[in-house]
Amino acid sequence: MHYIAEGAYMWPAFGNVYVFPTNTGLFVYDTGDRRTAEDLFAATRHISEQPVHTAVYSHGHVDHVFGMDPFDTEARERGWTRPTVLAHENVISRFDRYKKTRGYNGIINQRQFQAPNLMWPAEYRYPDVTFTDQTDLTVDDLQVQLHHARGETDDATIAWIPDRKILCCGDFFIWASPNAGNPQKVQRFAHEWARTLRWMADLGAEILLPGHGLPVLGADRIRTTLTDAAELLEILHGRTLEMMNAGATLDEVVHSVTAPAELLRKPYLAPSYDEPEFVIRNVWRLYGGWYDGNPANLKSAPRADLAREIADLGGGAAQLAERARALLARGEHRLAGHFAQMATDADPQNRDSHQVRVDVFGQLEQGATSTMAKGVYGWAVAESRAFLDGSDHATELKAKTAGRARWAF
Repeated sequence: MHYIAEGAYMWPAFGNVYVFPTNTGLFVYDTGDRRTAEDLFAATRHISEQPVHTAVYSHGHVDHVFGMDPFDTEARERGWTRPTVLAHENVISRFDRYKKTRGYNGIINQRQFQAPNLMWPAEYRYPDVTFTDQTDLTVDDLQVQLHHARGETDDATIAWIPDRKILCCGDFFIWASPNAGNPQKVQRFAHEWARTLRWMADLGAEILLPGHGLPVLGADRIRTTLTDAAELLEILHGRTLEMMNAGATLDEVVHSVTAPAELLRKPYLAPSYDEPEFVIRNVWRLYGGWYDGNPANLKSAPRADLAREIADLGGGAAQLAERARALLARGEHRLAGHFAQMATDADPQNRDSHQVRVDVFGQLEQGATSTMAKGVYGWAVAESRAFLDGSDHATELKAKTAGRARWAF
């Protein structure tokens, strides 16, 4: 547990936890993930023996909501009142949805983080108290203002402690380009995210406590980081919407709208987790639905059927694979990806096609900057390697990711 300021401590797990001791009990903002719950408990007890009075979920992602079990157990064993968990009302519907889609969420997170052993949770610590727009919380002499906003999720809670100028922002700031475009997850809200960042920038906070990464100290530095992030999202959102209103297709938008390089060069906006191209697609999805402007995709043929027809025109799957190699050699990695995938779709048992798929998506993975892209490309590589080796996909992923830094949800 790290001292941040008088009466404020940080537990730097993948999803950060912030602890504020008072004479009445502990106020905790976020609770971390299930892998570090016992460590969080031990670290908290190192600084205070007070029970947890109230814990707030910044949002319902599972790397932020699984640290309460040791504290609940302690309260039961010692005859204390169970800690109150407070969250936005949409956290309840999120947990309900997670239960309904447990298999799907397990698959997409295995792929996103290349984590074959990841099992999606089946049970959740639901909040005891929820709110809609904003509410005030008092724990002894600690006055906390809780505000709801939509950004990465629709259930986010920001905690502002005005007397101490401390702002707990959850995942609205994570020391990376805002995660507003994840290609495998539900809708994100770039415009509202930007608006919230500007609202936070105007609060005059002197300590910013993010959901991931180190705290930001100093009012000027906080204002700069938050407004820069807001500007990035505003540009992506505004330019995408402008092209949509002019009648552009999704393909035209994705390959025309770009983020300013000077913003992406900033260490706190690097596209290391998500990336601007995916944000553009999420803006399109919010306003334009799933139709991408290509009438052939409205009721598309099965992908394998299309691949076989193209292979027949070109002389077979081997010709598609060879074309993928040539494009890769020319540095046309995206085009090579199309041909490599079509080669395996056209003839899923062809070893040469799978080898090309390994080569092409392996280079795409190496060149990708974001966790999102690396996860998808790496998954494709592991699939084809499993075919070539006669092993299972999980085994290939384990070998591929051995020694890699730990993943998170």
